[in-house]
Amino acid sequence: MARVLLVAFDGAQGLDVLGPAEVFAAVSRHHERPGYEVVVASVGGGRIRATSGVTMAVTDLARLRPGPEDTVIVAGGEETGVRAAMASRPLVAWVTRAARVARRIGSVCSGAFVLARAGVLDGHRVATHWSACQRLAAFRPQLTVDANAIFVQEGRVWTSAGVTTGIDMALAMVEEDHGRRVADAIAARLVLYARRPGFQSQFSETLVAQTQQSDALAPVVAWARMNLRGAVDPARLARRAGMSMRTFHRRCIEQLGTTPAKLIEGLRVEHARTLLTTTSLGTKAIAARSGFGSAPRMARAFERTLGVAPRDYRLVSGRLAAE
Repeated sequence: MARVLLVAFDGAQGLDVLGPAEVFAAVSRHHERPGYEVVVASVGGGRIRATSGVTMAVTDLARLRPGPEDTVIVAGGEETGVRAAMASRPLVAWVTRAARVARRIGSVCSGAFVLARAGVLDGHRVATHWSACQRLAAFRPQLTVDANAIFVQEGRVWTSAGVTTGIDMALAMVEEDHGRRVADAIAARLVLYARRPGFQSQFSETLVAQTQQSDALAPVVAWARMNLRGAVDPARLARRAGMSMRTFHRRCIEQLGTTPAKLIEGLRVEHARTLLTTTSLGTKAIAARSGFGSAPRMARAFERTLGVAPRDYRLVSGRLAAE
């Protein structure tokens, strides 16, 4: 039975550990095929405390000898915990050894900093939580941070963005080992809304609108989402926000990290992605409902935003529609 070694520490994010653990454990629990032995380990073993305050019993990392069939995943967590993990010579040395022999080595969220500290990510394109992308790039210039992808695979090296994206990455690993049918069945059992491909952006304009309700831009973003089929443009949004175009542009850059025009395009792409993966509508109909006006215009926006055509996005997401 292949092993999955989940490396954790005091202050690790619980979902970074338990999300992937449940995915891998589900293979042998629910399918008649060899699954994985899942082991959670830390330096010294005993018990560790997750960010939620929940404690977990873990194996001593020193007792584990990485093997060629192992998958090693380093969890992320709160900043103090990650910094302590990076400063731990036994942990970094173990990760360095594991990277030489393990079948796969990866990280969830800020666990990428530990892999970077060990030099595992040099020369690779990697993902981490959106809030840590700039810090990771500055910490290890030898790697390239993909600030949009929810997970990245380059050969044996896998990295995922924040928290729940570890589940998406684990499902992709299961698919690599056992096929799409098993991975999809596990996703359904875990009641996931949808399986997300690695190239899907981790930034959600909808989430911004939901989590920044106290901000003056939130009502404007919410209105734009509800009126994408109409005449939504930067000037109209500025008027609804009660701002000059210049002020509105500045506020979008400061608070959302994007321009008004790119914000609108992002909202339309986000809506189109949802329709592509949850309906059988053709691309012309989806382009109209998302406010693009035409399928070619939508395709160009998808290429700019996601680096993939709408039809390919639908295929990767497991949906085919009559075009």
